[in-house]
Amino acid sequence: MTATARRIGWLVLATMLLGGGVAAAQGVAVPGAPRSVTLTLDGSGGPATIDVALEIVLLMTVLSLAPALLILLTSFTRIVIVFGFLRQALGTNQMPSNQILIGLSLFLTFVIMSPVFTDINQNALQPYLQHDITQGEAFHRAEGPLKAFMLKQVREKDVGLFLELTNREAPATPEELPLLVVIPSFVIGELKTAFQMGFVLFLPFLVLDMVVASVLMSMGMMMLPPVMISLPFKVLLFVLVDGWHLIVKSLVAAFE
Repeated sequence: MTATARRIGWLVLATMLLGGGVAAAQGVAVPGAPRSVTLTLDGSGGPATIDVALEIVLLMTVLSLAPALLILLTSFTRIVIVFGFLRQALGTNQMPSNQILIGLSLFLTFVIMSPVFTDINQNALQPYLQHDITQGEAFHRAEGPLKAFMLKQVREKDVGLFLELTNREAPATPEELPLLVVIPSFVIGELKTAFQMGFVLFLPFLVLDMVVASVLMSMGMMMLPPVMISLPFKVLLFVLVDGWHLIVKSLVAAFE
């Protein structure tokens, strides 16, 4: 039995099970429907069939964890937090919208992570799909580039913290650190860096708000909200200095 035939067999079996379950839920009798389903793995195709089933389960697991992996293992966390701070500093409420900020953060993440993704695809994913390496070897090869990227951003203090929390000894080289230590160290390092960049972004707009508030108070216009007057000036200042270009350039350059 070829691999294609086995996959077709699994699809037919799943269709039968789903069709019988839907009909039973609706109270419709299915002529000739069996009362129970028994799955047996006979012959030389048994282990291969199990391997296909495990691949499906593994694929579904990866897809369910994809959002968490995207947020925690890439540059997405820092970028989206900085954009959130920028919008709040400008005082534009929901402009740009969350969809725009998340979409831009996602594409910038692809730009920054493209060398890592290319390395994983060439050295881990493609050899595994061609059955040249095992699942364990593919995971080991994919772990290397991703860990190297995260180790460039982590702080020694954070690594020491999670080594202590997990009761592990410091390895001889950073490459020997387990992902259980590298990933949380990378995440809290990204949070700190993002908050530092957000603080720097806030300063010029905060000064502008204070100047506008002082001018309005000196003119006796205390009932006029300073934010209403300072908002056009903050937007004008941000446009004149080409703020989006500077911020995106700084974010991308910080990971190189």
